[in-house]
Amino acid sequence: QVQLVESGGGLVQAGGSLRLSCAASGSIFSINLMGWYRQAPGKQRELVAVITSGGSTNYADSVKGRFTISREHAKNTVHLQMNSLKPEDTAVYYCNGGPGFWGQGTQVTVSS
Repeated sequence: QVQLVESGGGLVQAGGSLRLSCAASGSIFSINLMGWYRQAPGKQRELVAVITSGGSTNYADSVKGRFTISREHAKNTVHLQMNSLKPEDTAVYYCNGGPGFWGQGTQVTVSS
């Protein structure tokens, strides 16, 4: 079992920045791929960024160049630095630690 707890969401104006964090506990030794997903009202959950235990990353085209995913192995934490935020980035952001392992979500709202 893996437990994931997100933090760092909030309200920000367009062009601003936020940093999300996801703290993992439990059977974390089994986690290779961790990532961030988001779900806007009326839309399906979509991938934002993922990172492997070796540090390889992949991003959705819509966030490339603006968002950065990173991983602190010593703290079992994954971060998502979000810069140049746009109103269309507004969504609930979820941390994922493998199949079926999701955090509770954190709201990100970007005002225009």
